[in-house]
Amino acid sequence: MIKQTLKRSVLFCLIVFLISSCSNKKGKYDNLTDAVSGSRIVETGELAAIDSRSFVLSRYKHWHQMKIVGLLKHGSEVKAGDSIIQLDPTEIKKYIIERESQLETQYAVLEKLLVELQNKVQDLDSRLQNEKSSFNLKKLELESSQFETAKNLKIKELEFKQAEISLNRVEKLIEYNKILSSTTLKIEKIKHQQLERDITSTYELLPTLTIRTPISGIFQIALNGRTRDMLKIGDDLYQGNNLGNVPDLTWMKVNTTVNEVDYFKLRLGQKVVVRLDALPDVAFDGEVSYLGKLCKLKNNTSRQKVFDVEVKMLKSDTRLKPGMTVSCEFL
Repeated sequence: MIKQTLKRSVLFCLIVFLISSCSNKKGKYDNLTDAVSGSRIVETGELAAIDSRSFVLSRYKHWHQMKIVGLLKHGSEVKAGDSIIQLDPTEIKKYIIERESQLETQYAVLEKLLVELQNKVQDLDSRLQNEKSSFNLKKLELESSQFETAKNLKIKELEFKQAEISLNRVEKLIEYNKILSSTTLKIEKIKHQQLERDITSTYELLPTLTIRTPISGIFQIALNGRTRDMLKIGDDLYQGNNLGNVPDLTWMKVNTTVNEVDYFKLRLGQKVVVRLDALPDVAFDGEVSYLGKLCKLKNNTSRQKVFDVEVKMLKSDTRLKPGMTVSCEFL
């Protein structure tokens, strides 16, 4: 009887110990379980390259329309410095030829003007010498007529005054001609310089018609704004049109959103498990790199409010491609 009671006591103690141990173990992981189940946030998103360069048709002086004459194949792998798009240089080269012809004409006009101005200066100098001679002669006549009659003296004074006026007129004409010649010559030189600068700057446009990528990645052709098809050789483009982009696939990020209810549960640097829809069994490590500041509607047909969130992938992986759909589990 005593042995049975002892066995029961030992068995009871063992059961209590096991129950206590299980309770302690459960308590140990209760917080973790509650944390995972209570704050587990999973959102869908889309992969994008962290470094991506877009190419937009810039303004080429007064050429607002350009034609594509060369285009790299969509999806081609490119290195930094590779050419991806070639624009038609025909109109620009034609313009250069016309301006060079105008420059030659302007140069001839400038040379002719220099000769004309020089001839005019010589004519005025000759006229000035004649007027000075006449003035000196009348001055001598006036001085020698001091002992003549008052009538003759008056005539000599008037002749001297007329010679003085003529001399002053010629001197003023020479000064005026200097100012006019200088201004005219300056205007023609400015026209000449403008043509030269215009030709030089237009020549500098020619290398820019070959559009090159500054980074390595994959070339993606943009869509034609009118046809909604990918751009092709022969298409006309206008200033501001998108030509394409090159994303660098080395480092990727996820563009996603979170419900406004969950927004304040997130923080910068928070760990995220990213899974590709195409590879749901493979987990990629990420962290929150950006939290949007503005709340917006999720889409036009939904009344749900969300915030933009970016998740940076912590490791580079060739399986991660821009545009792929992923799920993000915020831990």
